Amino acid sequence: MLFFLSYFSHYILQALSWPNFVTLIKEPEFIKSTLILHSGWHSKAETKQHDRKAIRRYIIEVLNLRIVSPDSCQFPPYNFFVFVLRMTKSASSTELEVQVGSMPLSLDKELLASKSAKVAALLKENSNADLYYLLHDIPADSETFDLVARFCHGCAVQMSTENIVPLICLSFYLGMDENHCNNNLLSKAVTFFEQTVLPSWNEIIKALRSSDKSLQQTMQIGLFDACLQAMIAKASDNPRHLGEPIIVSTDKGDDSDRPNAKRRLFALDWQEDLTTLSLQLYEPIIYTMKQHEIPPTYISASIYRYAKKWIFHCHSGRETMSIYKRKSQRNVIETLEKLLPHGRELLPCTLLFEMLRCAINLEASSVCRKGFEIRIGKQLDQAKVKDLLILPQGYAKEEVQYDIECIRRILKVFYSNYDSSDASGFISVAELMEEFLAEVACDMDLMIDSFISLAEMSMAAALGTKRNSDGIYRAIDIYFEKHAYLTEKEKEQVCKALDFRKMSPEACEHAAKNERLPVRAVVQVLFMAQLQMRETLARTAYYDDKSEKEEKEEDEGRMEMEKMSIKVKELEKDCREMKQEITNGCIRQRVNKGKVSLWSEMKRKFGCMTSMGDFHCPAKKKKEHPKCGIHHNS
Repeated sequence: MLFFLSYFSHYILQALSWPNFVTLIKEPEFIKSTLILHSGWHSKAETKQHDRKAIRRYIIEVLNLRIVSPDSCQFPPYNFFVFVLRMTKSASSTELEVQVGSMPLSLDKELLASKSAKVAALLKENSNADLYYLLHDIPADSETFDLVARFCHGCAVQMSTENIVPLICLSFYLGMDENHCNNNLLSKAVTFFEQTVLPSWNEIIKALRSSDKSLQQTMQIGLFDACLQAMIAKASDNPRHLGEPIIVSTDKGDDSDRPNAKRRLFALDWQEDLTTLSLQLYEPIIYTMKQHEIPPTYISASIYRYAKKWIFHCHSGRETMSIYKRKSQRNVIETLEKLLPHGRELLPCTLLFEMLRCAINLEASSVCRKGFEIRIGKQLDQAKVKDLLILPQGYAKEEVQYDIECIRRILKVFYSNYDSSDASGFISVAELMEEFLAEVACDMDLMIDSFISLAEMSMAAALGTKRNSDGIYRAIDIYFEKHAYLTEKEKEQVCKALDFRKMSPEACEHAAKNERLPVRAVVQVLFMAQLQMRETLARTAYYDDKSEKEEKEEDEGRMEMEKMSIKVKELEKDCREMKQEITNGCIRQRVNKGKVSLWSEMKRKFGCMTSMGDFHCPAKKKKEHPKCGIHHNS
């Protein structure tokens, strides 16, 4: 008896705080209940039904005391609640056995039927044994069913963001609505969901995380749609709910997931992240946000962080990954590629290459890999050398090769989509390919065919940029230095990718003395150097002749200008003299009024000695009639 009392008191103590436990054990009813339970458990003695129900009500009041106690607001242990139900079980068939997951539970079927329309309907048509099989697929865990059991027994149910979605699903499944009973559990849970969960972004994320076990029913009854619409409205007002956009660096530095540190430092509340949701929830949320035109920079940043959380951090290599995990991650990367918006500079090129390498390692579909290649190709001018170090699918470690065809496809996308009038993009890609060629030339395992293909792509990238071939020559020299075992014929094949006509004089001088080059290549270099020298001399002579001619023309032009200047000065002098004479004549006429006028002086010069008549002037000439042309003396 003392052992059972101490054992039972242990569960009571777990359910109550210490002051309430001390108050409880002082009551005679507690000892009486313990004795009755002990006799019913050990001796299987017959006990009156009303006594057991009274004991049940008393223990439920004890449990409720724990819930409403100001000392603590937590639930009593679930095992203790099951213990109470089993200890107070009637010998008759008033208890209903149900299977919740892998755990069988007992509950008074009359209490459950009074709250559940589904159980009430089944009780009318089926026996207790049949109900056990009909209710074996209850969509809930033991903790959620515990809340329903408490509600049926009149206990207060503590709802929270973490348990509200499973509780609504279970109460909806059992038909615990207002049509069956007033103030039923479903209406209370929905009210809590609308007033507490939907107004807050963080609470929505927490509630959705708890719905993984009842995801299908969450979709069916409309809980997910309600959460989705609330999230769309909040993201439209403030897209930073999806997280900070990722900075795209323009100086070819290290691009990474770098949120605004100042904003994060002074944030008052922690922001729940969408990346914590399962793919079944994340996919429809992002798809709907794209349809509602949420800024693609925020969507792209969220998608990359999701891949970083669920793939990059979990990817531990091809050999150690299980088939199930590999398939799951392949499904994630293929889904994220479909969701990722198309556009330039939504994500740094380095992060896109990271996702492409992940897709290749996980053996994703060709459509998925092609999608990443297209996005990379549109902004290839922002890539770095290490980004192009892509290993092909199914490579062997002892023969590491680079995915030449993948790089070729990316280059093709770049040149077919680059529509800027600025040629800096072409120059950047040409420099990138030259640096990449020099980088892989150091690889001892790089096959000659792969190197030649990369060299040809580098030459093609340099077309139209007026760049010389010095970078490609440098890479070939490095390749010959690291692969000294190459034969003369193999070296000649490599040198075919080099355009000797575009080599600078400095590079030609270095190549002429380079012992690693094949003899034929050295001869071509010397020949091209001679041609360049001739062109330089001819160009110099041409410019010298042109300069002399221009100087002579400039001297002649200068002499003509000087002559013109002298003539202009002479004319200006004549004009000043005439102006001075006219001025002096007018002044003399005004001063000497009685003297001969200027007109008289002029007539005197012309032989007209008097002013009395024109007939005295011997300078009179014959006039010609304007019409008849008849001459006569005037």
